[in-house]
Amino acid sequence: MTTDQIPTIRPTEISLHQKSRLLEIAYSDAFRFNYPYEYLRVFSSGVQGLDKPVHGKDSVDITHIEPHGTEALQLEFSDGYTGSYAWSVLHQLGVNYEQNWQAYLDALRAQDLTRGAGRPAGGDGRVIIKLLYFIQLATLAGKDGEEVQIPESVSNVETLLAWLRKRGPEWAEACADDEVQVTVNKHFAEPFTLIEHGDEVAIVPRGK
Repeated sequence: MTTDQIPTIRPTEISLHQKSRLLEIAYSDAFRFNYPYEYLRVFSSGVQGLDKPVHGKDSVDITHIEPHGTEALQLEFSDGYTGSYAWSVLHQLGVNYEQNWQAYLDALRAQDLTRGAGRPAGGDGRVIIKLLYFIQLATLAGKDGEEVQIPESVSNVETLLAWLRKRGPEWAEACADDEVQVTVNKHFAEPFTLIEHGDEVAIVPRGK
């Protein structure tokens, strides 16, 4: 197959998940990737090759997105940076995410740099969220809601449900992934939706 016969990879779906700081792109070759905003910011072609890796971007947001011609996507970030990402580059960033990210973390450690301020918390350093329970979950909890301190291991909806299942067999059954629907701050959530200090998380059993 010659070069001009190689199929061009194109995006078929693009979604921004602002709460989770993820850019989701599906491609014409059936691959689908979720790109953390931070990852895209520090791996922009405009900042590669610097002596010191870009750092302190763990809380950066994407504020605007638009096509850049037919071959690229332009992203504007909350820290004022704007970058153009070719579709082929974005696809490779998705394919090589794990090794790229590990190399980045290793480079930060080697130069004694940090990703940023870290996870937002209250003045006492604790991460507190409000849980709302419905139907059998309210019966299990003995209340309609409560404020709880979540551990470092709980960072999104998926890990929150896993943590709640550890309360016992009845909770494990009631909080199974296919048994509940979750909203975060009154918006329907995905498993990857971030859970942050001050969030209101409602857990509603699915109707059968």
